[in-house]
Formats: sequence, structure tokens, C-alpha cells
Amino acid sequence: MKNLLARFGSRRAACLAVSGMALSFAGGWSVSPVFAQSAPPTSSQPSSAPTPAPRSVPPSFADLANRLLPSVVNVSTSAVLKPSKNDDKGPDSSAPDGSQVPPFQPGSPLEKFFHDYLKHKPAPNQPPRRQQALGSGFIIDASGIIVTNNHVIEGADQVSVTLQDGTEMPARIVGRDSQVDLAVLEVKPKHSLPTVPLGQSDKARIGDWVLAIGNPFGLNGTVTAGIISSRGRNVEHGLYDDYIQTDAAINRGNSGGPLFNLSGEVIGINTLIYGGAGGDSIGIGFAIPADDARGIIDQLRRTGHVSRGWMGLKFQNVTNDIAETLDFHKPDGSNGKGTLISEIDPKGPAAKAGLEVGDIITRVGDQDVTGQTMPRIIASILPGAKAQLTVWHKGALKTLPITLGQSPTPPDMPPSDTHQPEHPHAALGELGVTVSSIDADARTQYALTDDQRGVLVSRVEAGSPAASRGIAEGNVITQVGLDQINTPDDFAKAVQRLHERKKTEVLLLVQDDDGLRWVPVPFLGN
Repeated sequence: MKNLLARFGSRRAACLAVSGMALSFAGGWSVSPVFAQSAPPTSSQPSSAPTPAPRSVPPSFADLANRLLPSVVNVSTSAVLKPSKNDDKGPDSSAPDGSQVPPFQPGSPLEKFFHDYLKHKPAPNQPPRRQQALGSGFIIDASGIIVTNNHVIEGADQVSVTLQDGTEMPARIVGRDSQVDLAVLEVKPKHSLPTVPLGQSDKARIGDWVLAIGNPFGLNGTVTAGIISSRGRNVEHGLYDDYIQTDAAINRGNSGGPLFNLSGEVIGINTLIYGGAGGDSIGIGFAIPADDARGIIDQLRRTGHVSRGWMGLKFQNVTNDIAETLDFHKPDGSNGKGTLISEIDPKGPAAKAGLEVGDIITRVGDQDVTGQTMPRIIASILPGAKAQLTVWHKGALKTLPITLGQSPTPPDMPPSDTHQPEHPHAALGELGVTVSSIDADARTQYALTDDQRGVLVSRVEAGSPAASRGIAEGNVITQVGLDQINTPDDFAKAVQRLHERKKTEVLLLVQDDDGLRWVPVPFLGN
């Protein structure tokens, strides 16, 4: 399980609800928009805002839980345990408060024994070990579309989903995004599945009742209740922190599970917990708001990755001290809010729009911005789209148009073998080569990365055109000419098109131990 050390009163660990590929589960939870009561006025004067009528505690959540449980799933993953790059460099390198290892003479047999034991280094010629992990998810489309956290499936080469009735199905990773920690999976059910809608998390209020449903510690279909403890939490977990905080019990294994309001809508995706030394829940959990997740989920379903807008600048939040120093005030005299530009890329969209260091951006379109909200607001705008900025420049507000660029951060691409193609092999007699789809065994045998694309050369005929050009078993073919290929069928079709055009050879982009190289391979008889 991935841990983030955080100081929250005393030293506690902020844990991902389910982390990656260890047999560990982590917390998440759900929120509900039930209106919080206002505090009674402290003076004898009547309150300027009406006080909502008190709302009683529901006598039971049973009917709601019974309706929602079938839409929540268990997500299990498996991956080959890959040794660390530093496995051969010495004994255990855990933190001082981690495992305690007695010191041994460097290079001694005892030092090597403890190093190999603690690193779980497999003996020579032994099959690779696999790690298992469990998390949660929820169904948003009856055809089999499921939402979970990216860290639940990250690095996995096998993903499966188990429904409440025990039905287990292999899942394909449709797309994933590590920056917001979301992933979309797809299964192929024999019948329509029960779904839950994404609600409007921005309407949820502190004090609203919420239900969290997930699989803590592998205990399927666990329901817990609580309230929204806070909104807009920044726990310095990523660039786009805007979490809903809840006191609903969240534990390891809840990651990716839904946080529901009392209308049965998903208003959050359970992602993080503050926990004790063992990562146990102490009633402080965090969920990604549904309104932040909705656009990400739509992009992942359409393209498999997320494209984000980019302005080409660095900025910081405008604090009260900064506002006072710059004499930056609202019309009512209170300190202004916004983001203070500290650096501008001279070739970026911000420079082209005329922004300058020292300017303060107060609005993007019709949305007020701060240093915390600016990253996710800009990231939600697609590259190439235009936006209107309200900017405080040398004591006056002005409006500037800007066309956003493409974020330089490369998107996360889903693994290519979580759902094998219909035809896992293709034999090309005219080249004398057989190619196969890249699966978990191939990744292990040939030390291929999780995101390796292309097809694996599984056989080369002796004396064939492919053999004459140095193509060997274990090579990976990633392109035919300028066409990217990911399945044996892609490869066969690309080669067939060239053959039909009377080409005498095919140009292949081949990956081997020395890297990528272009290899022209003649057709048999040429």
C-alpha cells in the first residue's frame, strides 16, 4: 500500500485506499447532499439568512443500501512482482521506523541472505511471483462500464471484477489518469447491469449524510454511514486536490468505491484516508468530487486518456498578506482572491495572450479562481479551446482572451494486455514470421513494461526474409510504416495492404534489447 506521511495533530499516515500491487486495500467513502443545519444566531437580532428546518436522522439506511449494493463491485488485480532497480545494491533500505535489520559485515553471506529475503528476490530459474490487490468500483453504464481509482489497477496485467452476486468477469482497462487518480474499466456481461448516476457534488454541504459502500479488507458489500466533514480539502497529494472529507468509516480496500448521497447518487470516489501506523481508519477519509471526475471519466471512455489544457505559467495563491502588500481589494474593500503569476513560459499561451509576471488572475470564464482551484479549472479545458481571463493588472481589472495549449505532461496510457484480442496470433508466410499479442507471460519472459505496445515476434522461420534481416523471437514490432499496431490482426492487415499495393518490402519498426530500429523486410520471392 502506498503511504503518504502527513502531520495531522500527531504523526499519522495518509494512505491510498488501495495501493497498486501489494496485497493491500485502502479507504474511500461516499457523500450525500442533505442540508446541514445553520447555527442559531448569537445575538437578539434576527438572522439575515433563513435557518433550514431541522432534518431528523434517517431511522434506517436499509432500503437505500439494498438498492445501491448491486451497483458496487469488487476489483481484483494481479501483476508480476518486478524486482527493484536497486535490488542488487545492498540490504534493506527501509525508513528508520520501518523494518529493523541487524547490521552485518558488507559483502558477508548473512548480509546477502537478509537482502534477498527482505527484497523477496526469487531464486534463479524460479517462476516469477505475482502480487494480488483488491479494491472497489461502481457501475455507471449497464453495458459494463465501471469507475475505480487508477492506483487500484496501476501496474496490473490482469484485472477482474466481481459483482455482488458472486459473478466474476475479466475486465479491460478502458483508460486511466494518475493525476486525478481515476480509471475506467469495461466488462462484457451476459445481461444488463444495475447502475448508479453521478450526482452534483458541488451542491453537497458540510454536515450532509453520506453512505460509503466498498470492500474493505476484501469484505464485499460493506456499507458505512457518516457525514461530509469538509469540502475542498487540499492534502498535497497531487496538483488537483479538491477532496470531500468524510467521517464515514473507510479502510483499505474501499479505494475506488462510491460515496453516495441520500438520493442514491455518487457524489465522490473514495480515494484516501488518514490512518494510524497500520493504516486503519480514524474517521478521516477523502473522496474525489463527482463534479471533478465527470469530465475525466467522459474523456477516458472516449479516448482512453486525458488531454488537459495548458497556459504556460507558474502561479501561487494570493494570501491576505500578498493582497495587502499589492493593495489588491474587492469593491467592498475586502482582500482580493486569485492567483498571482510568478513565472511565464515565453513560448506558452499565457505569453501570447499578453499576461505578465505580477498579474493576478481572478476569473477563468465565469468561474472565480484561487491558487488551489486554478489547476483543475484550467485542466478541465481542452487544448485548443478559448477562454476569457479576468486579470488584475497594475491596479485595474481587464479581460484577456487566451487559447490554451496541450499540457506537456504526457497522458497515462492503459496497459495493452488487460483484455486479449480475439485472435492472439497471426502467421505471415510472406515474411516468414509469426506474431502474438503481448500478454502477462510475454511481459515476464521478455522483461517488457506494462505499457509496452505492439506485437511480439513469437516465431521466425529459418531462411525467411524476416530471419535474413535479423528479426528474432522476442523482438517487438511496434509499427508497420507509419501505422501503429497493437494486435496481430493490426499487423496482418497493415502488411496485407502493402502487399495489395504491389510493394516489394515492408518497413517495420522493431524493438529489441538495443532499442528501436527500422528494418525493411522484403516479401518472399522479392
